Amino acid sequence: MTQAATANGRGNGAQKTASFDAVVVGAGVAGLYQLYRLREQGLNVRVIDAASGVGGTWYWNRYPGARFDSEAYIYQYLFSEQLYKGWSWSEKFPGQPEIERWLNYVADRLDLRKDIQFNTTVERAHFDEAAKRWTVLTDKGDTIHAQFLVTCCGMLSAPLTSRFPGQETFRGQLFHTARWPKEGVDLAGKRVGVVGNGATGIQVIQTIAADAGHLKVFIRTPQYIIPMKNPKYTAADVDAYKAKFQFFTKQLPSTFTGFEYDFEYAWADLTPDRRREVLEDCWNDGSLKLWLASFGEMFFDEAVNREISEFVREKMRERLQDPKLCELLIPAATDYGFGTHRVPLEQNFLETFHRPNVEIVSVKSNPIERVTPDGVQTADGTVHRLDVIILATGFDAGTGALTRIDIRGRDGRALKDDWSADIRTTMGLQIHGYPNLFTTAVPLAPSAALCNMTTCLQKQVEWIDNCIKYMRSRNLEVIEPTKDAEDQWVAHHDETANATLIARTNSWYLGSNVEGKPRRVLSYTGGVGTYHGKCDEVAASGYRGFAMQ
Repeated sequence: MTQAATANGRGNGAQKTASFDAVVVGAGVAGLYQLYRLREQGLNVRVIDAASGVGGTWYWNRYPGARFDSEAYIYQYLFSEQLYKGWSWSEKFPGQPEIERWLNYVADRLDLRKDIQFNTTVERAHFDEAAKRWTVLTDKGDTIHAQFLVTCCGMLSAPLTSRFPGQETFRGQLFHTARWPKEGVDLAGKRVGVVGNGATGIQVIQTIAADAGHLKVFIRTPQYIIPMKNPKYTAADVDAYKAKFQFFTKQLPSTFTGFEYDFEYAWADLTPDRRREVLEDCWNDGSLKLWLASFGEMFFDEAVNREISEFVREKMRERLQDPKLCELLIPAATDYGFGTHRVPLEQNFLETFHRPNVEIVSVKSNPIERVTPDGVQTADGTVHRLDVIILATGFDAGTGALTRIDIRGRDGRALKDDWSADIRTTMGLQIHGYPNLFTTAVPLAPSAALCNMTTCLQKQVEWIDNCIKYMRSRNLEVIEPTKDAEDQWVAHHDETANATLIARTNSWYLGSNVEGKPRRVLSYTGGVGTYHGKCDEVAASGYRGFAMQ
């Protein structure tokens, strides 16, 4: 372990030149745990984050209504029973402020802040083949050398902020949900427009409708939804879920999606009446259970998917009643099937459109053309006059956080160029051509989506930590996946993904929301338990498929 004399190696102060064993990019769920693990094995580690505090996703996404849609008691670190039981949640699906407090609790309990450099953006990271080290440059003018570079940047952390021409001319206030001001925004009595009605847009819309003077919601693609049931926790409730810690440590890594529940039934084995009972039970759970633990056939069998989709449409029609609202807010049978897009949980979202101050503007056939000084202009020339524009317009998922950094591997190859041609990784853990670069929450792993994020991120962090430990014990300096190993993983990933209905739809799951992005299902669809098993097999084999020297 070395460190340049001009750097103090600790604290948050800017540095000109420093040397570490590892640089971790990101201080969210993965980055905090990665720092803890690498530090425990004796490495000198520096974490770099653009934010002023820890939290990652839960630092940036502080928009009105932001909250978990994984149950709080499973969106947890499970490596320490003491850490787990030292925090108590107030409700099943807590809001962003409570989640951010929890991650600060983790950082303080594990004494992590001293190794995190905040308010700093990584601009470049180039691999020096002769030195066998990464050179990292930041916006503060720092030059940091490290043997290992570990990206913990998150799956949804590169917001699509510049979506429409003319945004800079708007005379009111314009915000992307992922860059919501810490001080909040006063919407009382104002004309507010929300662009987007995915999971984030739904949370915003249902939360701010009562405050806005008039709310216009610009909708292109209707969404299937599931109503959230979010009970407050009593002391007895907290004791009950904490008593299940050992169960969660065994159960979560082995299920299909890293949640506590899993698919229990085969569609063909049940009568129509029994199928309906299962669907009703899952629906009434008020969680993502209908999507992630009812019938796995919904992802593969068009006939099954049609029936489940109609079940959800029926539930939505019962709440909306108004035929015009049904047309605008419920996906048509010809649009796409339930579960093939991200499924949002909601709290009275549909009923929000019964309010007299809420209006839908359909932009499917009449798209937003530009933002004007006065508001939003659609293709037919109509200008919707607004005081505040809220962009719930999503992210460059999986890849954007890394392609916005100038990352260069062997022979100067640029990750941005490579991924512009073809999005490839080896198990979402490394990338051929980029030695000593480890990745979390990138494509071709379940941590890219379709997974309780903490379950999958913890596994990836532990695999990376154990791999580096393996190298150090054998005095190995460099690791990189072979081209053959990466080809095999990509082929396996694609074969698995292309068997699903997800691969036949357009959504951010395939990068379809970003113009020119190569089309590929971003998340591994073979199941969390299967993925974890394959990761363990590679490690047990001495990291077969990874060249070390």
